[in-house]
Amino acid sequence: MSITPDQLPNQLKKQLAPLYTIVGDELLLAQEAADAIREHAHLQGYTERHVFSVEARFDWSNLQRWNHQSSLFGERRLLDVRIPSGKPGKEGGAAIEALCHALPADTITLVTLPRIDRQTQTTKWFKALEQSGVMIAVDPLDRTRLAHWLQQRLGQQSQQVTPDTLQFLLDKVEGNLLAAQQEIKKLALIYPPGLLSFEQIRHAVLDVARYDVFNLAEAMLAADSVRYARILQGLQGEGIPPPLILSTLTEPLRNLLHIHQALKTGKPLAQAFKDAHIWRHQQKTMTSAIKRTSPRLLVQALMHAANIDRIIKGVARGDSWNELLQLGLLIANGPSFIHQPFAYGRND
Repeated sequence: MSITPDQLPNQLKKQLAPLYTIVGDELLLAQEAADAIREHAHLQGYTERHVFSVEARFDWSNLQRWNHQSSLFGERRLLDVRIPSGKPGKEGGAAIEALCHALPADTITLVTLPRIDRQTQTTKWFKALEQSGVMIAVDPLDRTRLAHWLQQRLGQQSQQVTPDTLQFLLDKVEGNLLAAQQEIKKLALIYPPGLLSFEQIRHAVLDVARYDVFNLAEAMLAADSVRYARILQGLQGEGIPPPLILSTLTEPLRNLLHIHQALKTGKPLAQAFKDAHIWRHQQKTMTSAIKRTSPRLLVQALMHAANIDRIIKGVARGDSWNELLQLGLLIANGPSFIHQPFAYGRND
């Protein structure tokens, strides 16, 4: 079963599962989810806890031996397995499969993983985790979900902001949830409960935005050209390499093209999403992008991306950052977008 962090409290109230897997790179949400599971398990009598942190040359036989041992005092146990790399290797994969197929009695198992790529999602050990317990995806919040999250956290300390002030706050903390949490807590310390003014927020909140390439792809797919341009400028200022940005943008473009082709053959959208490994939190944005784009536009965009790759490699003339901007605006604005022409395959 797969759930979101917001759904975890209700799931814990209904039934404590024998296995929880936290997957994703949003550190604050992952930490809060793990804390909630550990606290609830402790309240239910799982007082003995053992942590395995899987680093290089980790001996997986230790986990297997622990699995076959009984608690020294007959207590319920919490097994906390952390795999920062997300790559347990062949031996580790086999150990995780074995653990999932024979979960130890009187034990709650918690496995923590970073964001998992498509290839890893198809491995037997990852599928075993999916099928044997509750999986919690803690991916970065998109702008809409982040706005709701900010309002919710402010509401917990009896504070509110107007829609315009919320947009300002979003711009300041986008992509950096840990810093956003710190800023919200700071607001509770310096201002009383109630409606906070724009001036209060402006004077109190630092510019803590940390742009990343996934925010950029999300803005492109959501047709938010202003946000796309702002994030791209931020990535350039932070020195993010253009090849990484290009590869992150082309992946959803290929996915969109494959989904268009699948729909043309009569395949249901839900099945097309499943085949393309589009996670649930991405499906709303992808659905909007599918309606707005056409196969012809996507082929044009991928040809543009190929030319950007040649520019980056120095075998074609042009400004890679300007072309990355034009690529995003092409998808965000659709066929109506007019940009400066570029010559494919120029070597001069």
